[in-house]
Amino acid sequence: MARERSPDGVPVNAVTPGPIQTDITGGKLAPELKIGLAEGFPLGRFGLADDVANACLFLASDLSSSITDAVIDVNGDMMIH
Repeated sequence: MARERSPDGVPVNAVTPGPIQTDITGGKLAPELKIGLAEGFPLGRFGLADDVANACLFLASDLSSSITDAVIDVNGDMMIH
């Protein structure tokens, strides 16, 4: 899609969230399970909705004006490539 849209000046990027603290994770996971899962993440915590929003804001800003065809993983290094 980036190849098709870039000539028109439309950047195409993706944000791929990992485990994010939300109403679902807060209400469905027992506290001890949530702590155990978070200990397995390199950053030691679940991501926040603000983490995802900040990645989107960056891509929507002029700071990313020359970025296209990028995938930004907001997953706390859970999926290290």
